[in-house]
Amino acid sequence: MVDVATFERIKQETLDALKEIGTATIAGALGREGIRNPHMVGLTPFNAGKVVAGQAVTLQFVPKREDIHWGDEYSHAPERELHRVAIMACEPGDIVVVDARGSMASGVFGEMMLTSFKAQGGEGVVIDGCIRDYPEVQKVDLGLWLRGVTPNYHTQTDIFPHAVNVPIACAGVFVVPGDVIVADDDGAVVVPFAMAEDIAKKASQKAEWEIFSRMKLEEGGALDKYYPLNDEAQKEYEAWLEQQS
Repeated sequence: MVDVATFERIKQETLDALKEIGTATIAGALGREGIRNPHMVGLTPFNAGKVVAGQAVTLQFVPKREDIHWGDEYSHAPERELHRVAIMACEPGDIVVVDARGSMASGVFGEMMLTSFKAQGGEGVVIDGCIRDYPEVQKVDLGLWLRGVTPNYHTQTDIFPHAVNVPIACAGVFVVPGDVIVADDDGAVVVPFAMAEDIAKKASQKAEWEIFSRMKLEEGGALDKYYPLNDEAQKEYEAWLEQQS
């Protein structure tokens, strides 16, 4: 196997908290901290209802140049089959994030590789591009955030895998290996590694008061009082919190 760079691991409780919070609240919290667009725009959830939070193992594709990469999917030395290396580099809970250059023609992974990935404990894949074997992949029951699907295998067209666990751009967002990916039916967002614990705390606080706000709005409470909480509503919220403890 080709050696690839590794990254520091984040506490599982931080990942669990981010998964519970969800992408909409996290994107808002990141925005308030100066990260203006953590959302990988254009990647659609292809397995509705899936929610994942895990660290990114990255895979970078580049335009094909035939003196470097040629022939069929299985004819190269291991160092040129880096889509396989990315899968094998994953630990349980990881998410593979792929810069496939937005290609709608090349299938980055298919049923067999994603079956292996799921068996290793993989959480999901986020691909600025496509997969193949979609009818069978649906049965594998992974989180899938993609541009689309295709019958073609990954090097059949005009791109090939070039590097694993390097910084990439995925759907217009910079992703560093080890960053946290949180994805649900709203899409996939990137939480920078160094900010993950702080964002989990700040976003959790907002998620907590939103429970109170939702309850009050369902009761017919005034929107300009309860979302966001004004001073009077904040006092009500604090009293409600004490009652819950």
